[in-house]
Amino acid sequence: MVYQVRETIRAAQSAQEAEQSLTDLYYKWFDVVRCDTKELIKKSQQLRYQVYCLETGFEDPSANSDGLEKDESDVHALHSLLIHRPSGMVAGTVRLIYPDHHRPHSGLPSYHVSPILADGNALDLPRDQTAEISRFSVSKAFRQRMDDGLYSTEVNDNTPEFLGRRALPSITLGLMRAIVEMTRDAGMTHVTAVVEPALIRLLGKLGIRFDRTGETVNYHGIRYPVYRNMSELLAGIYQQKPEIWHAITDGGRVWPLTAAQTRLLA
Repeated sequence: MVYQVRETIRAAQSAQEAEQSLTDLYYKWFDVVRCDTKELIKKSQQLRYQVYCLETGFEDPSANSDGLEKDESDVHALHSLLIHRPSGMVAGTVRLIYPDHHRPHSGLPSYHVSPILADGNALDLPRDQTAEISRFSVSKAFRQRMDDGLYSTEVNDNTPEFLGRRALPSITLGLMRAIVEMTRDAGMTHVTAVVEPALIRLLGKLGIRFDRTGETVNYHGIRYPVYRNMSELLAGIYQQKPEIWHAITDGGRVWPLTAAQTRLLA
């Protein structure tokens, strides 16, 4: 019995140390940058072109001949970049599509994929305060392992090649931080997304758990429509993985817990 208790304590300590290491990597190497100029939006669209047109073939390169992947949702969306601080490279990008009040009946793109999301009343999603997480993209340079190349040179702790797969969870934290900030700045309370299974698993390991509609849709492969009240999502992360919560909310500065949540979780 004593052995089991010790092992449980050690496992909890190891998990906490892993979370601390993960957040330390994020704080050390990455910055969230809002795309508030045309040039920064172009940087986001360039990475999207590489990921969605060249790497995955989800979008037609010939329809984006200028090397920028863009669509009609870009004009009613907020965009963010994640910058690798030592190199200045773009590590990832994500956008948040908010309701287009000029086209109130068109809905969010996810509504055209998921009938259940389209029926907002079924999930208690307020139409004017629900946004969509979209184009969650990570640069290939940060997804490949250091040993993918035969002769890696000039590798050090600050290069993307050295970070390898260790960078991906930290990049995910940074992109989630961007999502939280954009949701706040857009005045939204709820978010939706259509997510691939691998990303669902990665987010789950970080304590970031969205509600699934129960559907499985074929949209560039198997995808899960998800949604969540942002305050409830963050409160759940705070309860399960406080280090992760601190990283993506800047200790509550970006999105503080409500007084009721603070009392409940105390």
